[in-house]
Amino acid sequence: MPIKNIKHQKEQIRNIAKKYRANLNSEQKEKLDIILQENFLKSDYYKNSQTVLAFVSKDIEISTDLILQSALKDGKTLALPKCREENKMDFFIVKDLSQLKKGYYDLLEPDKDKCEILSDFENSICLVPGLVFDREGFRLGFGKGYYDRFLQDYKGICAGMCYCKLVESKLPRGFYDKPVDVLFTEKFKIDMV
Repeated sequence: MPIKNIKHQKEQIRNIAKKYRANLNSEQKEKLDIILQENFLKSDYYKNSQTVLAFVSKDIEISTDLILQSALKDGKTLALPKCREENKMDFFIVKDLSQLKKGYYDLLEPDKDKCEILSDFENSICLVPGLVFDREGFRLGFGKGYYDRFLQDYKGICAGMCYCKLVESKLPRGFYDKPVDVLFTEKFKIDMV
């Protein structure tokens, strides 16, 4: 029996998730995003970490604004990704959000002339973006593979945030897909560790 095309399956699920997110009105989205961020910030995973690897969210993603501001205010080391060739990325330490500038795909990224590259990932938590997650911690991102490559060597805690309506029982997955350790939604948390 032929193996189903996993890329095609993933793209279909991504399209459904994008449509759901696009149909949220701004008030609904803002309310859900604040609850999700607060759930992350109240967790022991966040409280016990010294370094927070996060990302600057796009409109279609769950907002990370509160997380970025809180990490800086709480005295944590905040590191944000900067994309480079071959779908790879590095994390740079950001001490102020004014150190960001537009980079790949018009995303706000650290200005490497103003920020130091992060080399010590000890006691860190990585907030992993995703459109859809499943109950085992696997995710579908935007399909570029930046986080899949980074997470292959990352040894810290990985966390995801997802609207509960976009949490599936099981997603199609490939060899390089790595699950998060904890998933936050606006209604519940799933620990995989």
